[in-house]
Amino acid sequence: MEKFKQIKMLISQIEVDADKFYNRGNSAAGTRLRKGMLALKVLANQQRKEVTAIKHNK
Repeated sequence: MEKFKQIKMLISQIEVDADKFYNRGNSAAGTRLRKGMLALKVLANQQRKEVTAIKHNK
């Protein structure tokens, strides 16, 4: 469940950069958004592996 909390926190953090990039045209925010999305991808993949491991151990 800890990874899921990290994913939620990361999404809320990059939401600010998404707003700055899409609504205000801030290109530096776009870079931060891309970096955050990559970190989100890594966390989501780790979460998937954890869920699969727990599911197979039951």
